[in-house]
Amino acid sequence: MNQSNSTTWRNWVAVVMLGVASFTVVATELAPIGMLSAIGQTMQQSTSLTGLVVTLYAWLGAVAALISVTMISHIPRRPLLVGLMVVLGLSNGVAAMSHSFSLLLGARLIGALAHGAFWAIIGSLGAKLVSESSVGKATAIIFGGVSSASVIGVPLINWISEHAGWRLSFSLLAILSVVTAMMLALSLPSVSGTAGMGRRQLSSVLENSRLRIVYLIAGCSIVAHFAAFTFIETLLSSVLALPNTWITICLLTFGVAGLTGNFICGIFIDNYLKKVLRAGILLVGLCLVLINLATFNSKFVILLLLSGWGLGIAIVFVGLQTWIIRVAKNDALPASAIYAAIFNGAVGVGAILGSGVLEHWNVSVLYYLASIITLLSLVLLCVSRNISTMTATEI
Repeated sequence: MNQSNSTTWRNWVAVVMLGVASFTVVATELAPIGMLSAIGQTMQQSTSLTGLVVTLYAWLGAVAALISVTMISHIPRRPLLVGLMVVLGLSNGVAAMSHSFSLLLGARLIGALAHGAFWAIIGSLGAKLVSESSVGKATAIIFGGVSSASVIGVPLINWISEHAGWRLSFSLLAILSVVTAMMLALSLPSVSGTAGMGRRQLSSVLENSRLRIVYLIAGCSIVAHFAAFTFIETLLSSVLALPNTWITICLLTFGVAGLTGNFICGIFIDNYLKKVLRAGILLVGLCLVLINLATFNSKFVILLLLSGWGLGIAIVFVGLQTWIIRVAKNDALPASAIYAAIFNGAVGVGAILGSGVLEHWNVSVLYYLASIITLLSLVLLCVSRNISTMTATEI
């Protein structure tokens, strides 16, 4: 971690570029969600089978996050991240040109390897670029790419797919990946790698009771969010009966709220992590409950609730990563790698959970279940003696 009292503007430029990189990586992961039917028709595959380009990507990314800390953690960060973005670009480029499902799936899985390694490294890198008092702000900027990609980048990519074909969407992601690699090459300062890590370091992290509770809270929160978010369009169109124009407005509103959540984190999270994280989880849980109630079925209230959800989940993402870095301290790299694995695994679990619930019940039941799981994570946060007794400097 950078121990100086101030951070140079060049380092802040690097932090912003890392935010752009996180946008690119998350957009690549989630973009196919809205293109599954089109891809399936082109490849003459069922939608459920085509869904492997998302679920297998998430699961392989989770495994890659753990493997990366044992195999590539010694590589200096600038060439490593540039290389990972180039691999991601090649993955998207091959996907765009694929004329068989097996080639498309293979290209996606290669991208998943780069995806997992990226998140294993990026979680702790922000702390090495800024002073200790600004770690939360840097994390908020970097993870701002996650929020913007999820709710602005993905709808935009899907709109392009609807009007110009899914191949163009992958082509644009390939270009963005390469451009991002070039920006990282120019902006990132020299940051050395770390000594090779093995099972002992990972086991040491898991033996930390404070980190275990973070991982448990993270697992619940992320599974619940992606179980609901994967089917947000279904909720808006079928349950709430909103026209397509309003669905687009709702998604953009969600995105703007997420970016606002990142901004709020940047201001308050370094000094009020516990309170900010608790408010974020509570806000997500309440919004998931209320958006299902017929009493609140008006366009204005729907926008308000979606704003609360987007604001809250952005706070949760940044808060959890910041908490992990501060608790892990010298073990920030392996701790972040485990978190990245849990995050990616939870994305896949959330999507599978959502699909399973919809097969037997409906979207409303799914959202109530997601809210219950979210509020369970809030209970875990509130009763955890580890966080409730920690001082601001510890968390």
